[in-house]
Amino acid sequence: MHSLPVAAGLAYGKVQAIDPPASRASHGSGRLRASRTAIAGLPGFAAVALLLAFAFVAGCDRDAVPPPPAKRPAVVRDAAGHVIIEGDDSIAASLTWEPPAAAVPADGLDAARKAAAKALAAGNLHADATSAIPLYLAILQQVPDDAKAREGLQRATAAVVAEGDAALAGAGDDIEALRQAHQAAAVLRAVAPRDAATVAYLERVDRADQLWELNRGAETELREGRLGEEGSGGALSRLREALRLQPGQPRAMQGLAAVESGLIRRAEEAGARGDFGAAKRWLGLAALVRPRNDTGTIEDARARVAAMRAARILRLRDEGLQALREHGNANDLALARNRLAELLRIADPGDPAAAELRERIELASHYGVFHPGQAFTDALGQGARGPEMIVVPHGAFRMGAAPEEPGASDAERPQHYIRFGRGFALSRTEVTVGEFRRFVTATGYRPTATRRGYSMAYDARSGNFVRSTGVDWRSAYDGGTARDDMPVVHVSARDADAYAEWLAKQSHQRYHVPSEAQFEYALRAGSRTLYPWGAGAPAPRTGNLTGSLDVGPNGRRWHNAFPGYGDGSWGPAPVGRFRANAYGLHDMAGNVSEWVADCWHDGYRRAPDDGDAWVNPGCRVRTMRGGAWASSPDQTRSAWRAPARVDTTNARLGFRVAREL
Repeated sequence: MHSLPVAAGLAYGKVQAIDPPASRASHGSGRLRASRTAIAGLPGFAAVALLLAFAFVAGCDRDAVPPPPAKRPAVVRDAAGHVIIEGDDSIAASLTWEPPAAAVPADGLDAARKAAAKALAAGNLHADATSAIPLYLAILQQVPDDAKAREGLQRATAAVVAEGDAALAGAGDDIEALRQAHQAAAVLRAVAPRDAATVAYLERVDRADQLWELNRGAETELREGRLGEEGSGGALSRLREALRLQPGQPRAMQGLAAVESGLIRRAEEAGARGDFGAAKRWLGLAALVRPRNDTGTIEDARARVAAMRAARILRLRDEGLQALREHGNANDLALARNRLAELLRIADPGDPAAAELRERIELASHYGVFHPGQAFTDALGQGARGPEMIVVPHGAFRMGAAPEEPGASDAERPQHYIRFGRGFALSRTEVTVGEFRRFVTATGYRPTATRRGYSMAYDARSGNFVRSTGVDWRSAYDGGTARDDMPVVHVSARDADAYAEWLAKQSHQRYHVPSEAQFEYALRAGSRTLYPWGAGAPAPRTGNLTGSLDVGPNGRRWHNAFPGYGDGSWGPAPVGRFRANAYGLHDMAGNVSEWVADCWHDGYRRAPDDGDAWVNPGCRVRTMRGGAWASSPDQTRSAWRAPARVDTTNARLGFRVAREL
């Protein structure tokens, strides 16, 4: 028989593994059936005695296990919902039953019958010699054909079945109840082993043993983390087998809930690590454990994991943005990109947090802490501010004149492709007299015309530019005193470089005179036409240009000018009076021509393609760009350029500054 090894496993369930029995025959009934013929031929008393002997042997002839000290077990559940049977209680002592010896003298049969009936009515079935079954057996030992005793014994065995079934009802997670069920089984095996009710009851006990062992094994697997979610082994297969034996069995259902909880816990742990792919997989497996579960457990878990993911997405975005705010070196940008990569791995397509961080990284990689079109000034110390700067967007363009461009020279060719991988900033207007004054006052610098004592100024009487003594950066185009809001003129390339170097030192930023490529790129502002504004005459208020409607102080008019255009100025105008271009820059095409950082070259062959200035050691001739108040239409073209010695100063030539981002 197999009850003993199973029961032994239950007694020491925390440490002992039990192999499942090869056969599930009903508790020793086979040995009893094999003896039916011999028993049937004996007289009544002898048959009963031999039957008891066989029953005792059948209950005890295999693997006898000494019972451990009796202890009422405790049934507890841990935080994960696992059922744990504590204590070393054994049901081995209940596997056999020997009828207590009831003394019934020959003249006491009536009294014994009454005592047995009374014990049966009181439910005292088999505990001791005064119980119903021992008394009925003692009566039948003396009077084997006693009909009332035989009827009473049948009623008593039926009561034992009922008692056993009551114990089985609570035997799912109560070892004491299972022990009581086994005790009833031992009594029935001893008293009525061939009875159909006994055989059926023993099968129910056998199923309870299987359920106990399956549940106990599943709980061990649960404690050791073997959930069996992949479909082989582990707690889940044992629990499903238990539920196949008894659908809805509470202990197994609790075990399923514990498996589901374990999978949910794994999902949440994966979410805490940021592995939301694994979290989704664990939740999917959890949903299969109890597919008809309508408690909302899985949906609640999905909501918690979704909240974890949303929180992580926002944290990654914030960490990326913080790195960009501290963007002082390449490591900060790399950290922001790392956070974006992690964010994209867990976010849904089109997630706004990812889009925001991607856009900010894109801006930072091209503009640092700025954005295209932004206006800003840098602090210069002691409360002073530098010139207003405008962020020019990064991009590419074709620099120079097209092959058949009218008015172009070979010095403006070949047209070549320039790409700015990073944005830069240009001063919104030309540097003014007031801004240059702050530089001279702060440094004591002596500009070229000041040291030399003259510059080329406009002579209103002749209409020409003439060498004028005492004219320098403080002078207007005609030699008079310049206002502070006028573009500074009468400055050399060296003066422009000195001012930019002072700005760089004061602001700790990279200021310089713009490269020729930077100037033309900003001048065109995305256009590809002959002039920055298009191919024909300028619209009103385009800039301070030579127009046929302009009239000088002595009534002079331009002989080579834009027909039908007038701007009301003869000579430079205060900076910023005319419309800005598409990049927000003023006076790029007019007012005064401007120094750039490049040395003069007769053409663009072998010119840099990254927008950097093209310089040579010991350069004595620089390049000037952009039309002026006295420039012809051909000199106002976007591609126009001209050479000038580095110490050149005149009333048509000023500068603006650039700053790297």
